[in-house]
Amino acid sequence: MDILRRINRRKRRPRPLRWLILLLLALWLGMGLFQAKRPLPDGLSVSQPWRAAENVQLLLDQTWQTADGQRHSRQQIFDQVLEIIGQARRLVVLDMFLFNEFAGQNSFRSLSSELSQALISARSRHPGMEVMLITDPFNTLYGGVDNPQLRALQQAGVQVVMTPLQQLRASNPLWTGLWSLCCRFVGNSSEGGWLPNPVGQGKVSLRSYLHLANFRANHRKTLVADAGDSWTALVTSGNPHDASSRHSNQALRFDGSAALDLLQTEQAVARLAGLDTRHWPQPAVSQPPATGPRLRVLTEGEVRDALLQLIDSAQPGDRLDMEVFYLSHRPLVEALISARQRGVTIRALLDPNRDAFGREKNGIPNRQVAWDLHRAGIPLRWCATSGEQCHRKWLRLDRADGSSELISGSANFTRRNLDDLNLETDVQLATNSDYPAMADARAAFERLWSNADSITYSLPYEDFADHNVGRYLIYRVMEATGLSTF
Repeated sequence: MDILRRINRRKRRPRPLRWLILLLLALWLGMGLFQAKRPLPDGLSVSQPWRAAENVQLLLDQTWQTADGQRHSRQQIFDQVLEIIGQARRLVVLDMFLFNEFAGQNSFRSLSSELSQALISARSRHPGMEVMLITDPFNTLYGGVDNPQLRALQQAGVQVVMTPLQQLRASNPLWTGLWSLCCRFVGNSSEGGWLPNPVGQGKVSLRSYLHLANFRANHRKTLVADAGDSWTALVTSGNPHDASSRHSNQALRFDGSAALDLLQTEQAVARLAGLDTRHWPQPAVSQPPATGPRLRVLTEGEVRDALLQLIDSAQPGDRLDMEVFYLSHRPLVEALISARQRGVTIRALLDPNRDAFGREKNGIPNRQVAWDLHRAGIPLRWCATSGEQCHRKWLRLDRADGSSELISGSANFTRRNLDDLNLETDVQLATNSDYPAMADARAAFERLWSNADSITYSLPYEDFADHNVGRYLIYRVMEATGLSTF
């Protein structure tokens, strides 16, 4: 009996290791939940007021391949970026996600060098001009590699701002919760790495990989500058990244008060880095235009809300066209299917998610979402890529009453890009259907959809259809948890 009592006492005795493990798990999960739900900093996730659309231009980069295998690229976006910087005299604010030469061997254009030289030349011509580049720490692999373009800019007096991503919500909370407890305070170095560089030559430290797994990003792609007595701006899907220089992208350039609205959204990012930009010009307080073409700037989750409101407002007789690099956001997918069921004509042109800078991907998430849309009767085609990416992110609704709306910018249609996780910027344009920029957008989509001029811009759904249930379930788990790169 004494032996049994001793055994029972042993069983009831607390086990320190077990409690320690439970405490660490609770801390991990609690930190992950906090990081996923933390309040957004002031000035993020905003919908700026509607403004009169001034001098709106649609800019397109397009790559295609002819029947004899020759690749051709026609580009407009960064030529306009260089022009805007070249005519500025007082202020240039550029916010770009990718600004590097990574994986850039045999690139079509050395975009990062071109843009760096344009900013340096602008500072040289006008030494008193303020020039700021806001970018993402990925461009140094979070301190793990040297970026010669950014170093040259700083030496020339350009203010280079690395976005403090730790102030954003966690898109991969399972890892970020653990990272915040164990590794966040560990620095990094561009010397002494022993792991292969995931985007180029040489070695990087383990710390670069640990940073990368958070999947946080300032994914914006914007430019604001003075243009004499006025202001001009550009919002695009394109990056000044050498290896991305053949990607197909879109941009809207516009002038006036909306350009200052965009500048105000960039002030919010500058504040994250502790910078005082109160001397920057502010947009005027005015009533939204009652009639005529209008435009507004959207950031972060407001992009999602505008997309859902636009799709939900579509009625029988309306036509909705979209071209997207990544489509995975479940509320958006369900809204598209509902619109189709109530009689809206919808066409989707998607990147096949095959090409990634010399690596071949497995098609997740687009091929899995395409299966959902295909079963709902929505016509789909795939961009006919040949190493580059169909990197556009835009949606256009043509209404039966002759009006049209376009949402265009940096945000992919994914949880990470639309649910207040990444930093994103889009523009919403509302006009009559024959407004020049809207007509150009419609003509560009039609050209790709119908393979105009006997050029294979797009391929039928069957070419990349994937009805594998296992990969579909992987997509759903990745989208729901954030354990993904899209």
